[in-house]
Amino acid sequence: MRLLVIEDEAKTGQYLFNGLTEAGYIVDVAANGIDGLHLAQEMRYDLILLDVMMPEMDGWTVMNKLGARTNTPVCS
Repeated sequence: MRLLVIEDEAKTGQYLFNGLTEAGYIVDVAANGIDGLHLAQEMRYDLILLDVMMPEMDGWTVMNKLGARTNTPVCS
């Protein structure tokens, strides 16, 4: 199962990466909404874990831009 974590707090992103990888998931981490949106459009993910409050592009904007482009569940 491939997951995308979009999280601007580096320690939180690393914590999620470590825990999810240890649990057997393949995990990509994006440090902001812009990078996360690009990854979500380029790769196929089974789940996106998304921080709502981020600078530059917040999580709500990322979800709106993804819109109908993906059937991937998003947990924010």
